[in-house]
Amino acid sequence: MKAIQFLIGFALLALASSLASASDPSPLQDICVAIEDPKDGVFVNGKFCKDPKLARADDFFFSGLDKPGNTANRLGVDETDANVEQIPGLNTLGISAFRIDYAPYGQRPPHIHPRASEILLVLEGTLHVGFVTSDQLNNKLIAKVLNKGDAFVFPKGLIHFQFNVGKTNAVAYSALNSQFPGEITIADAVFGANPPINPDFLAKAFQLDPKTVIDLQHKFINGN
Repeated sequence: MKAIQFLIGFALLALASSLASASDPSPLQDICVAIEDPKDGVFVNGKFCKDPKLARADDFFFSGLDKPGNTANRLGVDETDANVEQIPGLNTLGISAFRIDYAPYGQRPPHIHPRASEILLVLEGTLHVGFVTSDQLNNKLIAKVLNKGDAFVFPKGLIHFQFNVGKTNAVAYSALNSQFPGEITIADAVFGANPPINPDFLAKAFQLDPKTVIDLQHKFINGN
């Protein structure tokens, strides 16, 4: 009898454990609104798959990560993406990469990848990089200066940045654990939102004068 009770208890524990660890699949785009009629569907969570028998080498290939990007912009930085948009064979594999070129003092301003962690490898130059922990950890800044051959990890969903502190160009490669990690640049999202977020609300949130907020919104919305 005790053996039967033990087996029942073990089975219930195993079932509870499996339910506790179960979760929905991670989203592969920002939003995915449910519809009643499949014929009106445009997206799945990710990309539609071609018949595997029709796959070819070019589905898993991308050329161009050896070429410098154009850093002649206000941030002095350029990214060359290698995600599922460029490499269809990455669909469902949960990986992507990109090359980042930095002009002297160029930067990738504070941003997040909502769907991925990132590991960055410096190929040339010197970068000051870091991320900020969540409110629960008191928004601690974790930062370091990286040189050629150094690597640094940015945890999923945390605000992070990179800044070329050298007087020469810098180059880095990043790998991420999502086929389409997404990117939200904090200042662009907050002050460049369309339609604009109420400036009085932002003024209180950022402890700024409303006129300063409106000025920032004009700059970011107009792309200056």
